[in-house]
Formats: sequence, structure tokens, C-alpha cells
Amino acid sequence: MTQTMKINAEQSGQFSIGGSLKVNRLGFGAMRVTGKGIWGEPEDHDESIRVLRRLPELGVDLIDTADSYGPYVSEDLIAEALSPYTSSVIATKGGLTRHGPDVWLPLGRPEYLRQCVMMSLRRLKLDTLPLWQLHRIDSKVPQDEQFGAMKAMQDEGLITHLGLSEVSVDEIRAAQKVFEVTSVQNLYNLVTRQSEAVLDYCEGQSIGFIPWFPLAAGSLARPGSILDELSKKYEATPSQLALAWVLKRSPVMLPIPGTSSVKHLEENVAAAAIRLSDEDFSALSEQGRAEESKQK
Repeated sequence: MTQTMKINAEQSGQFSIGGSLKVNRLGFGAMRVTGKGIWGEPEDHDESIRVLRRLPELGVDLIDTADSYGPYVSEDLIAEALSPYTSSVIATKGGLTRHGPDVWLPLGRPEYLRQCVMMSLRRLKLDTLPLWQLHRIDSKVPQDEQFGAMKAMQDEGLITHLGLSEVSVDEIRAAQKVFEVTSVQNLYNLVTRQSEAVLDYCEGQSIGFIPWFPLAAGSLARPGSILDELSKKYEATPSQLALAWVLKRSPVMLPIPGTSSVKHLEENVAAAAIRLSDEDFSALSEQGRAEESKQK
């Protein structure tokens, strides 16, 4: 499929974040351009830069990152590769601290959240962040203090749109009393569906839903499985079909598969051209739910 069709994320369709920030629905998650454990510099700096510079050529204009990726490494690389951003929308996050590889601890004190935003602006070489998301709500800090700090920075012109990550419907509603929630970033894929209610709420509210880890398919990708059979039918990889399923699931879905390889990036973006039939989508949905039940 990748050899016979032009690869472009425009084929995934478009969505307007906050009703005004229009992006192609298939984006890129810039977590994997860092080192092992999302810690330190990448093993191949030049390849990470090639990946990032390939994004606009493939029509991928939504790039999701966070100050904690590296920490700081992902934002620095994005600025090195793409600043000034003629066709890229940079969405970043703050509110997690790093103390070593694969170690993530929330810190939601208002003064720290402001520091996150100010330093992201500096690293990304921006005057205003197009989209800033609270990476996690800190349970040790009153929610309203965290939401209030976000709203204050938006009013100050440091941020255009605000979002949340790993939240419930009730938490979204609480934030909506303080500011307009324009994006929600939760774990979601074919076989991990605990955020279905959040996704449905986002769809009803026209909130962009950014699923992280969107390519996972569990044992559905095993030889002889329905995903394996459909891969042959669509001449696509299981990961491409899992991504096509995510895109078809909802018009507010903005998947951000990440990679540190140009070849893998092109393979992911090629999934934008896949059009699952309603029958195949339903079959995958049913099998995905069954797989999820086994894992519980």
C-alpha cells in the first residue's frame, strides 16, 4: 500500500481544536525521539531530526510533546528541526517531573505550572503555545488551583488553547467551569478502551480526543487472527489497521503515533489512506473488546 499511494496525513481528515486551530487528524507524538526510558538524548540524533523534518512533508501538522520528554530533549529537538513553524502546530504538556528513566511524578503547584509554560515557550522558540495540556492532575494540589493557573496563563496570552491528560468525565466537567477544554489526551486503542465514556463525552462537546499508545493491538495481531486476516485483505500491517480503526472510531479522534524512525513514520502515516468497511470495523471492535476482557 505504501508503494502505490501518495502518503499524506490529509487523508485522515481534519479537525479544528477549539473550533479555530485546524489540523490533520493524524498527528505525531514526539516522545520517542528521546533516549531510552524517555530519558536523555536519542541514540541517533540525526535520525530524530530527520523524523521531525519529514513530518511537514507528509502533511503531519499536529506535533504532540511535553517538557518531561527527556526531560526537555523533545522540545529542544522540535525547535532545532522545525522552528520557525510554518506549517506545524506544536502541542506540549507540563505538570510532571522526572527523576530518572521511566520515572514520572506529578507536580501541579501553580508556580510550577507557570514555570513549565515559560520554559516550554523558550525551548520551542514561541511567543504563544498553540495548545498546552496539563500532563496529569496533581492529587496533592486542589484542582481549582491548577485549573485557575491554566486559565490565568491563557488570559495572559501565553497559551491559546488548553487541554487535559488522563482525566475522567467529571474532571473534564470541573475544568470546564474554569476554562474551555479543547483537548483530552487519554490512553486508548483497539484493545484498551476504558476511556470510552470520556471519548463519547468529548465527541458530544467537540473536544479533540488525543489517544496515546494508539497502535496497540495485543494478541489480535497474532497469525490467523482477524487482524491478521484483514491485514492481507487491505494489504496493510496490523499496526496500520489498528490506527485506521482508531481514526474511524470518532471524528474527534486525533491519534499521535510516535517513532524515532523515518521508515516507521511513513508506515504510520500511510494508515491515513485506509478506509475500513463498517463490517470490518465492527468485527475489529468486537474482537478488541474480547481481548480487553481477557487482560482484566
